[in-house]
Amino acid sequence: MARTLVIGLELGDGPLLLEGARSGRLPRLRALLDRGLHGLLGTTAEQLHVSAWPSLYTGVGPGEHGVYYTFQPAPGVQGHQRFHEGLYGRPTFWRLLDEAGRRAVVLDAPYTHPEPGHRGAQIIDWGAWAQYLKKRSTPADLLGELERAVGAYPLGMEAHDIGLAAQDPDDIERRVLRALPVKARAAQWLMQRGEWDVLFTVFGETHCAAHYCWSARDPAQARLMRVFETLDQAIGQLVDAAGEDTTVLVVSGDAVGPNHAGWHLMPEVLAKLGVFTSAEHRPSDDQPPPAPASFDPVKAVRDLLPKGFRKSLARLLPTEMRDKLAKRVDTAAVDWARTQAFCLPSDLEGLIRVNLKGREPLGIVEPGEAFERLLDDLTAQLRQLRDPANDRPVVADVLRTDAAFPGGRRDHLPDLVVLWNSSPTPIEAVTSPAIGTVAAASPDGRPGTHKGPGFVIAAGPGVPAGQILEGADILGLAPTLLARHGVATPGHMAGRPWAPLVG
Repeated sequence: MARTLVIGLELGDGPLLLEGARSGRLPRLRALLDRGLHGLLGTTAEQLHVSAWPSLYTGVGPGEHGVYYTFQPAPGVQGHQRFHEGLYGRPTFWRLLDEAGRRAVVLDAPYTHPEPGHRGAQIIDWGAWAQYLKKRSTPADLLGELERAVGAYPLGMEAHDIGLAAQDPDDIERRVLRALPVKARAAQWLMQRGEWDVLFTVFGETHCAAHYCWSARDPAQARLMRVFETLDQAIGQLVDAAGEDTTVLVVSGDAVGPNHAGWHLMPEVLAKLGVFTSAEHRPSDDQPPPAPASFDPVKAVRDLLPKGFRKSLARLLPTEMRDKLAKRVDTAAVDWARTQAFCLPSDLEGLIRVNLKGREPLGIVEPGEAFERLLDDLTAQLRQLRDPANDRPVVADVLRTDAAFPGGRRDHLPDLVVLWNSSPTPIEAVTSPAIGTVAAASPDGRPGTHKGPGFVIAAGPGVPAGQILEGADILGLAPTLLARHGVATPGHMAGRPWAPLVG
């Protein structure tokens, strides 16, 4: 049975990569195009951007796998919690392959953790752009073996440490160009270490580059294309190392575009609509202030420290402790007894959760009619938001989770997802008859962010040359890999195999 090498690209912009391949700037991708197929993919990144990777792994949507961001809600949690082990509602394709006796090796797949039932080799968050958990491996000594073989990962920065602050694109480019060859060497080392049927490696370097090297002022994206040229060389090295009898898939769940979103305005909008109450956000001036929160010494100390010093101090703390303290401070001032809906952490979509009785420990909104009426009212009000500078609508759609993402993990998601209209400039103010005007500059200094579509290039034994994959989406990756290795698609999978790849 032929082996399969899957090369994942975080925020790997398919349209730009395909353009570079066709022009000859990316010769190794061009070679794959010439002897294989390609296509743009529908993706859940267009609704909940980080959900694309879990959807690729599991063949189901967010309502079934339940993973969509670093900080998420859950039944029994007031507010949000950090991504942790045990959140996945469905198994990954590598666990299913392993259960069927196929040998699966995984390197740096984002938003993953050691999965019960997977006996294959996996390295987690070694060369990740964003580390969600402590770096580790299965078996436990594999990580040490890798670092002795190829050295430490050299990027020298990590997404959660720098937050949303702007970065020097020249520095980012240098770092990424240094890291890409090391990631390729790590994947090659895993190839040579032992037998495998499917090897899945992810280049998180493209995630970092897309956020900071993408430029609205340069339609040709010269800086990002330089990164892609080095990426192309790395892909070529992996293809050569895998051998001609290996099928190669290069896949991404999203693309990159301008970072113009209004998520940061949503807490004040909810406050103006009278559904969110805190010490900072009162429903209206003619209502009494919120009930005083109990004294929180952590918040009190935080408030006494200069902002710049607070950030420097936070970077010294372990990630888990830093997140717990941040959540404690963020929720300390909320008057939950008068808060009907609140915003969840985000850096793109507007994410709104109802403070629902029986689901949130301090919930006040009754399930059923009251819950539905609140969602209807909020949806109608959010769709009225306009940009005061040009009177254009800023909201493209408001998704109801029950309709958009049904499934057994639906309660691990927001209740409403606000999607933004494309805008030539950042959304820094919104207005409507109900709220007046809410204005604030975005705290996000990254020029590029996530959008659709995803894409795939595939080549190798049994892959038809020159074909375009039409009408496919990212949910098809997992069942395609299972089918190519003789494993039946489980009944829970919404995705269907990409037909040209399974004959």
